Amino acid sequence: MLHETLELLLTRWQSGELELGRLEHELRVAFLGTVLTPDVQVDMDRQRRCGFPEVVYAPGKTPDAIAAVFRAQQAFGQNSLATRVTLEQAEVVQGEFPAAVFQPMARTLVQINQSRSGEGRVIVVSAGTSDRPIAEEAVETARWMGCETELILDIGVAGPQRLLAQRDRLAQADAIVVVAGMEGALPSVVAGWVSVPVVAVPTSVGYGANLGGFAPLLGMLNSCAANVAVVNIDAGFKGGYLAGLIALQTK
Repeated sequence: MLHETLELLLTRWQSGELELGRLEHELRVAFLGTVLTPDVQVDMDRQRRCGFPEVVYAPGKTPDAIAAVFRAQQAFGQNSLATRVTLEQAEVVQGEFPAAVFQPMARTLVQINQSRSGEGRVIVVSAGTSDRPIAEEAVETARWMGCETELILDIGVAGPQRLLAQRDRLAQADAIVVVAGMEGALPSVVAGWVSVPVVAVPTSVGYGANLGGFAPLLGMLNSCAANVAVVNIDAGFKGGYLAGLIALQTK
């Protein structure tokens, strides 16, 4: 297939149908899987290498830059996900992609061009309601990956009976994301009740000694539960993505 593509491109260039600059662009796509836009180089080969397309981190990007990535991925039949999206960015992109879904709490924008059946089950848990935006980001990420997802809110360690009431639901998960601020104790407690990996996401939620999320980060890194792994502060996307990969491996 690559040989046929190369032969066709060179024939079109030789006949004058294809300009040299366009030939270079097409060769880059064919060999490197890269689509060039005015602002970004879109890695179209990432889905083949890593299982999922490139994800757009929206801060610092214009709406046109985000739309350009979505446009390239649509042409290749790939699904699109942008994280940390503002309402203004979303509105502009949705003007071109009206089917794209913006979740304001999660700050995600999703365009589905190729449906995936629900595979793997990811449960996302938040310690408190204030942690919900990061938890929602994890939910939307795992859902974009094709996982069946569920969100359990506000079962932090200050009310231990609330966690115990969710044990049956937690037992149904292939992977669990636990999002917590303050002292970050919840992932260890959850991990002690389940037999699946727990991805801990520390948040910057908390009073002064929370130190912008460093206190729960260090607490989670020091977890005595063997099935806990930790991602960065407020990294709901990373937590959801890792949990999604784990859940999909079980199917």
